[in-house]
Amino acid sequence: MRRLTRGQSLGAWLLELVRFGAVGGVAFVVDVGLFNLLRFGPGEVLGDKPLTAKVISVAVSVLVAWLGNRYWAFAGGKRSSRARELVMFVAVNLGGMAIAVACLAVSHYVLGLTSPLADNIAANGVGLVLGTAFRYVCYRYLVFTGSPRRASA
Repeated sequence: MRRLTRGQSLGAWLLELVRFGAVGGVAFVVDVGLFNLLRFGPGEVLGDKPLTAKVISVAVSVLVAWLGNRYWAFAGGKRSSRARELVMFVAVNLGGMAIAVACLAVSHYVLGLTSPLADNIAANGVGLVLGTAFRYVCYRYLVFTGSPRRASA
């Protein structure tokens, strides 16, 4: 348990996890909202390009997530170099995006499930769950690795 919390109290670690979830919730709304707007919104800008729509929506949500995670969820574990941290954050999110896009590609192109519901379940359901687990572990142990601040009682 000590390794998981990296020296934090259980309460501080749980608060970090809740904040990570809240930031992820906001980023999720941005991701899903933009994905659906691009695919199915007025003019169906990318109506026939689900993978492109997903890449764009994830890119925007990554910026939202970085700001929220850096300045709130993992604020105590910031690296000294903001640029290096951002590069690592983007790299981790490319991995998370690849997971979501792979789920969408398999569903849409391999399984032939092309309805809006199927695309959303694959990309924003299955892909999101797998990608979120991957992101949390990487953020905690690779991106925001500074010494955590101890919560004062």
